[in-house]
Amino acid sequence: MRFVDVTNDVAFRKIFGNENKKLALISFLNAILGLEGKNRVEDVFIKSPNQLPQLSGGKATIVDVKATDQMGNSFIVEMQIAEVKDFDKRVLYYASQSYTDQIERGDDYEKLKPTFFIGILDFNITKNPNYLSRHKILDIQTGEHVIQNVEFTFLELIKFNKTATELENIVDQWMFFLKNAENLNIIPDTITDDGIKSAFEMAERYNWTKDELNEYNKIYIRQRDEIGRIELAVERGTSKGLAKGLEEGQKIGQEIGEKLGEERGEKLGEAKGEKKTREKFIVSGFNEGLSIDLLAKMAQISLEEVETILKKNNLL
Repeated sequence: MRFVDVTNDVAFRKIFGNENKKLALISFLNAILGLEGKNRVEDVFIKSPNQLPQLSGGKATIVDVKATDQMGNSFIVEMQIAEVKDFDKRVLYYASQSYTDQIERGDDYEKLKPTFFIGILDFNITKNPNYLSRHKILDIQTGEHVIQNVEFTFLELIKFNKTATELENIVDQWMFFLKNAENLNIIPDTITDDGIKSAFEMAERYNWTKDELNEYNKIYIRQRDEIGRIELAVERGTSKGLAKGLEEGQKIGQEIGEKLGEERGEKLGEAKGEKKTREKFIVSGFNEGLSIDLLAKMAQISLEEVETILKKNNLL
């Protein structure tokens, strides 16, 4: 393949954290945040420009680029390929820390400049159907934006499905690059922005050193392993939960059967042919949390008959 996977830690930092080639980051910030006129980013200072590896021992799924523009505004651009617990809280803490770090104790608050957090996510975090969502602190009733200076923008790659011929604006072009670069052999004609063309150039394998490619491959394997561990944990957790649920269901069913038997002075098996007893069993079992499928099997009747009984008793 001609281009690398942009979601890889090493690739992401090489493209967006390169102090010698800042055009891509400047274009990205202006496009994603919709900055125009006097608010446009003209230049950036990238913090810790020598952060390109060594990455050994670091987290394979989290990477960020920090920068400030000519007006002192702070930007945090983070790539997150796997969903993690309390991600929203970590994002809030991370942005708040970056905001407060601008001044020392005793400094005037007026020195504080806006902080913008941009999260590029390979999973869903919002119910917004759009792939780009922006979040501010607003008055719930009026929408008034009194508390300013900290904003959050999320790009959910999983929601972007446009092809190269469907790109309508620069934001679309950036999303297409982030999600599809590694699967391309040529730069599409619909990519018109110079910043994105610069990003493609830095993503081209032929422009990488042997050491950079080796580190890229190490991180790629680590990322795949991390995702594999998460998937395995989910699979094992699901299997364990199903087994426990079945065991609990059988136990509840047995208790209900014994209870009904005690109340009527007969075993469940002797009551099969009695419609009234069967109906009470179905109602009682459903109220105890048993599923319709399990009730049908225990009473040896069809799902339709169980549903009829439950509807008759206003339970469905």
